[in-house]
Amino acid sequence: MKSEASARVNLEDARALLKEVFGFGDFRPGQEEIVAAMLAGDNLLAVMPTGAGKSLCYQAPALLSDGLTVVVSPLIALMDNQIAQLSALGAAAGVIHSNRPRADNVADWRRAAAGDLKLLYMAPERLMTERMLAALKDVGVARFVVDEAHCVSQWGHDFRPEYFALAKLREHFPGTPRAAFTATADERTRSDIATRLLGPDGAMHIHGFNRPNIDLVVTDKFDGKNQLIAMLGEHRGEQGIVYCLSRKETEEIAALLQGDGFNAVAYHAGLDAGERTDRLNRFLSEPDLVVAATVAFGMGIDKPDIRFVFHYAMPASIEAYYQEIGRAGRDGAPARAVMLYSGADATRRRRMVDRDTDDRSSEGARAEYRRLDDLIAYCEAVACRRQRLLDYFGETIEPCGGCDVCRQPPDLIDASAEAQLVIEAVEASGEVFGPSFIAEILRGADTKKIREKNADALSVYGAGKHKAAAFWRMLIRQMNAAGLLEIDTEYGGLKLNRARCADGAAAFKLRRQKTGAKARTRTSVDLGGADAGLLEALKQKRLELARERNVPAYVIFSDRTLIDMAKRRPETVEAFGDVFGVGAAKQREFAAAFLSVLCEFEDDDRAKVERGAA
Repeated sequence: MKSEASARVNLEDARALLKEVFGFGDFRPGQEEIVAAMLAGDNLLAVMPTGAGKSLCYQAPALLSDGLTVVVSPLIALMDNQIAQLSALGAAAGVIHSNRPRADNVADWRRAAAGDLKLLYMAPERLMTERMLAALKDVGVARFVVDEAHCVSQWGHDFRPEYFALAKLREHFPGTPRAAFTATADERTRSDIATRLLGPDGAMHIHGFNRPNIDLVVTDKFDGKNQLIAMLGEHRGEQGIVYCLSRKETEEIAALLQGDGFNAVAYHAGLDAGERTDRLNRFLSEPDLVVAATVAFGMGIDKPDIRFVFHYAMPASIEAYYQEIGRAGRDGAPARAVMLYSGADATRRRRMVDRDTDDRSSEGARAEYRRLDDLIAYCEAVACRRQRLLDYFGETIEPCGGCDVCRQPPDLIDASAEAQLVIEAVEASGEVFGPSFIAEILRGADTKKIREKNADALSVYGAGKHKAAAFWRMLIRQMNAAGLLEIDTEYGGLKLNRARCADGAAAFKLRRQKTGAKARTRTSVDLGGADAGLLEALKQKRLELARERNVPAYVIFSDRTLIDMAKRRPETVEAFGDVFGVGAAKQREFAAAFLSVLCEFEDDDRAKVERGAA
């Protein structure tokens, strides 16, 4: 350990370096304490909000210290991004990974071995080979830094088996300081990271999770694509990310946005490396590009002016959600995080956990199900949403006054009688059935399964036929979020939390689902009498033509042009030229293609009329 006086001197050096190399006048909140601890040789775990400048907390000490700092990072893109930034600063940094030519990897290793590098980045599977560990012992390592350290813990939202081996660093380099950094770790995950990487002398530096400049919104999803277009209409000309659940969905959403005039692309792991690089470069350079992406996009992108992050589908967990929304507003200016939420998406997520889990009763599987339940509870919140989010990470705040729930408290209705019916149905049926079957019991459904399980003999059978099945599923979801019901992690059946049911059901308030936003969507307002089916057929033709030409759909025609086309239904090339937005060039190029769609649709309509007359 260095002396306290030496640490103070080095902290003064760090301030000078901060200005000279990084161009910053002072440390951000939390940075100075961590830099001082690292300069003192402490083993530590630092948990800092996304955008708080955690990379600088280990880069500055590395540049000030003698010897080599080895940085462990999970993604090649993340490493390359860090190296590009450091190289631009003139810092002596190198990287070794599988996507580089062998000659480049060898060159950086030789620089490290010669003492010419201050930082060397590599993935955990590369670091933890016998050959690399032996080579590093010969070179000498000043410290190890593990970035995205939540990947170490089996309780973390993004656990990676290759990270697990990093615990052996304590055995191979017992006297070498180790530091771990993450933006997303609850109390259990933090404890696990410290145990595995740091040992008993490890210190924790927790610097809060609150990002008050990010507006938090969760809205019921009932007409997803139209809702998305309507909400993004408030952000035209701004840059943002729309997270989707699948590769196919990213492509569909990107096409949807292009069709509405947005500068948009899809990004997912299925694209070839060159295409991913090109789209990332566009995102970094075009101020209005919207990326429809899977979670493959975003980690390591330190772009300050991302104004919004939308979730078209539920993320995997609160930790994943927090990390993803944290990519917005890193410049401290107002930003927006909006999630479209539905029970169907929650079911999809639960099935994904089922699919990826060999043993649903294992502790790891139960942790995944708990994470999902915690996220559902956040989505169903009836009090301050930011308060609920930060409480998950162990941070307490007063109601923020600025989230969607604080601005417009949900409309709550008394559902105590209905909640009691749910409890009776769950208990009477043996606490083994899931939400859909409980809803069928209450609705009095006449199905094969109902008869096979003798559920029609229960006293509560049909007691809820006055409410729709969707109502019962929503009520069950909110009762689960409130802790009255629990979902069995092995079989998916509902179980009662009897301690909470005793009081909670007697005064249960149901959050009424909001559906009024549908009237505010752009398509609903602007259709102006155009046939929705025809409009969809015209959009499909536009998408087909756009793909053939490798251009955004709006380059062919805007939505406004297609709506006018659907209203006018031109039958000749000349009449096609009268459609809004159709100039001479587009009249020549596209008239035949769209007139064919219009003619086919007209023939279908005529056939329907003739069949009706017959």
